[in-house]
Amino acid sequence: MLIIGLTGSIGMGKSTTAAMFRDAGVPVYDADAAVADLYQVGGAAVAPLEAAFPGVTKEGAVDREALRTRVLGDDEAMGRLNKIVHPLVGADRVQFFKAAEEAGADMVVLDIPLIYETGGDANMDAVVVVSAPESQQRERVLARPGMTADRLDAILARQMHDSEKRARAHFVVDTGRGLEPAREQVTEIIATMRDPQRRPPRRLASLDGQAK
Repeated sequence: MLIIGLTGSIGMGKSTTAAMFRDAGVPVYDADAAVADLYQVGGAAVAPLEAAFPGVTKEGAVDREALRTRVLGDDEAMGRLNKIVHPLVGADRVQFFKAAEEAGADMVVLDIPLIYETGGDANMDAVVVVSAPESQQRERVLARPGMTADRLDAILARQMHDSEKRARAHFVVDTGRGLEPAREQVTEIIATMRDPQRRPPRRLASLDGQAK
């Protein structure tokens, strides 16, 4: 079973692209959705996050805005957060793989926002980067409720620049040209990955974590 990583900076259209893969019959694992489940009432991350960051839960669930305020711009706090959440997401992903294999899927997509930043690309058969012009990116994100230019800049500062992601990618889906062109690109990626003669070689990670 082929494993395709799907990533892209905030506001690039990654969720929309993930839905296109799903519509084409490819199982998609949404890391953000998995985290949201962990943060809900009864979620496995609620108690350990409250212990690590007192006051970030409300009525039995993680208050994502309070947690974001506590860790944004603080590398040490972000590290503690990741040590709690990443293993829980990993366990959930194992169940996803099991279900996909039982369903006979020949490939799956892992929707992971920080795949390059965390070195997760080393475990993928291919990586798809979703991209769009910077002007469109900023317009999309700043239209979101509660978003400010300063907050967007802080988020982007923690993400690899779009140009570097595109340079490392096996495939790039350009969402700046509209939905149908993007869907055509997704269809072509799926066809290419299913053809051993056209499938790009898997890139190995070097000792410094850079793709080669």
